[in-house]
Amino acid sequence: MVLLPVPLIWRRRAPVSVFAATTGLFVVAQAIGAQSPAALVVTLTALYAVARYRPARFAWPAAAVTVLPGFGNRIEDGPAWGAFVAVSAITVTVVLVGVNQRTRSAYLAALEDRAERLEQDRDQRARLAVADERARVAREMHDVVAHHLAVIVALSDGAAATTAVAPERAADVMGQVSATGRQALGEMRRLVGLLRGASAPEAGTRAPQPGLDDIDALVDRVRAAGVRVTLRRDGVPGDWGPGAGLAVYRIVQEALTNTLKHAGPHAAAEVSLCYRAAGADVTVLDDGAGRAARPPEPSDRHGLAGMAERVTAYGGRLRAGPRHGPGWQVHATLTFDRTEPT
Repeated sequence: MVLLPVPLIWRRRAPVSVFAATTGLFVVAQAIGAQSPAALVVTLTALYAVARYRPARFAWPAAAVTVLPGFGNRIEDGPAWGAFVAVSAITVTVVLVGVNQRTRSAYLAALEDRAERLEQDRDQRARLAVADERARVAREMHDVVAHHLAVIVALSDGAAATTAVAPERAADVMGQVSATGRQALGEMRRLVGLLRGASAPEAGTRAPQPGLDDIDALVDRVRAAGVRVTLRRDGVPGDWGPGAGLAVYRIVQEALTNTLKHAGPHAAAEVSLCYRAAGADVTVLDDGAGRAARPPEPSDRHGLAGMAERVTAYGGRLRAGPRHGPGWQVHATLTFDRTEPT
């Protein structure tokens, strides 16, 4: 009787072995005539451990091992079935409680695992969203800084070259430099406001993103820097939303900026905008100021990568590279609908 409950110490780790040990000790105790009400309690505790920590295929055979000896004794001793029925009912109840607890624990573990996976997925989505937003802001910053600085540098060079012979012309050019710098500063403040959030003081004074209607002003700035730009439009733009207009604007801006940086202010460029019902074709060609263009170095492809990302966002195609002869060409095919890309 003293040894009988000792195996219960390991009931969580090895419930089947513990049940076998307690059952064996119980049989030995019965054989030598040792009697105690605790004997059945110990056996039922070991049976509960089997049902609680092992699958049901282990629990019900263990329950049969507990009940069947009593059934045999009732056959030998006579028709006193009350105690047998009571013990059998308690045994089945113990097994059912153990199986229910095991099922509940498995269900709770599955819920916890699902909640953890959902939390990880949420965090991953949040990180991806932050990375996408950073890439978008970096792309906008590159477009704004590269374009306006290229225009400012070209205008400053022109002003320096004309100061001695035409001071009035130089003063007018420097006024354009100032206006371009103010515009760049305004766009930079707007982007910084986006990074700070809606509560930033500048939020109420932000200008809208540039679009199709701003391409004429863009072309005029590049013309003022010295590049001879021809703008041609075919078709009528659809109701595509501000994102589509921004994509077209930035593609034209980046292409003209590259013309200004690499071909110089004495180059000529042609911008063609062909609007279709489902999208637009954007083509920018320059003559390279009579020089053959070379593919850019991998470290100097940020502008091309930004254009490719904008085109890909609308399921389009981008071709950019040297022309047959002098100059560079950019051709983008974009597909729009009423839904902005995610």
